[in-house]
Amino acid sequence: MSDKRKQKAKVATQQYIDIAEIHDDTVILKGNTLAAVLLVSSINFALKSEEEQNAIVQGYISFINSLSFPIQIVIQSRRLNIDNYLEQLKIKEREQTNELLKIQIKEYGAYVRELVELGDIMSKRFYVVIPYNPLEGTKQQGLFGRVFNSFKVVQLVSLKKEKFLKYKTELERRVNAVQSGLSSMTINSQQLDTQSLIELYYNSYNPEVAERQKMEEVGKLRVE
Repeated sequence: MSDKRKQKAKVATQQYIDIAEIHDDTVILKGNTLAAVLLVSSINFALKSEEEQNAIVQGYISFINSLSFPIQIVIQSRRLNIDNYLEQLKIKEREQTNELLKIQIKEYGAYVRELVELGDIMSKRFYVVIPYNPLEGTKQQGLFGRVFNSFKVVQLVSLKKEKFLKYKTELERRVNAVQSGLSSMTINSQQLDTQSLIELYYNSYNPEVAERQKMEEVGKLRVE
């Protein structure tokens, strides 16, 4: 494929992606809507006592009623990747001087790998997406849905620094409100930074490629 055709392919693909930029721990969508993403811990509701369950439900109701803006709760399932863990086992195996322990470590690694492959074990991550649209009041599609399911060509509007800082301040207020509400239910949350946001969307758009090729740190990426 010629360079010209490759360039056309890149432009055509970009037209269907609703993300304009990612920087300062913020996703900027085409149309100047900003979004922050929280990685949220989970709780095992079934193991809680009836009293604790009632408290969690009431806390959730209060949390939802306290919001004056939309949020989106996203659950992302991925096949459990234990490559790093298995690599650590191999290192331990090579360092082990006791032959019996070396054999046991090797057999344990093979057992864990087979268990994950046969059991098709999935890992789940929970996210809360918090948007800020300076033109709120118009009908909006779900934010995460817009990012991953938008097939409408949208004109890219550059966001000036002054406006960005103003909008980001409003977004941060929302983030603080959501984190406070989650904390009241004993649910921990962490806002994704720029690197984590890029990795999230990279893995979401390219799930198969992401398993084989890990993304480099933002500072090490080369942009053509």
